[in-house]
Amino acid sequence: MSDPSIFTRIRNGEIPSEIIAETENAFAIRDIAPKAPVHLLVIPKSEEYRNVVELAAGDPELLAEVVGLANSLAAEHADGDFRLVFNTGPNAGQTVFHVHAHVLAGGLGEESLGA
Repeated sequence: MSDPSIFTRIRNGEIPSEIIAETENAFAIRDIAPKAPVHLLVIPKSEEYRNVVELAAGDPELLAEVVGLANSLAAEHADGDFRLVFNTGPNAGQTVFHVHAHVLAGGLGEESLGA
């Protein structure tokens, strides 16, 4: 069995972080290395899915919940406009293999595409 992901450890209180929003199956935190004025992460509570492709195939309702939470966060922390990014695979910048969405907002330019 593999070790819990950093996100599971945050959710379990083993690593300090402020959970800024939560639903039954997902939670949100601020990114520790923001690439935009608003840079939040929305994370399913389950570690079952490594990336968004697995999540979409395995649990589309959970994917919809993640997107809905991202939308709520953008309305609360920005003007409602946002970019939603899922990095899938190491060559695309994914470093934590527990699916998560980056919510980016606030004065975005093309330079923030690499988030």
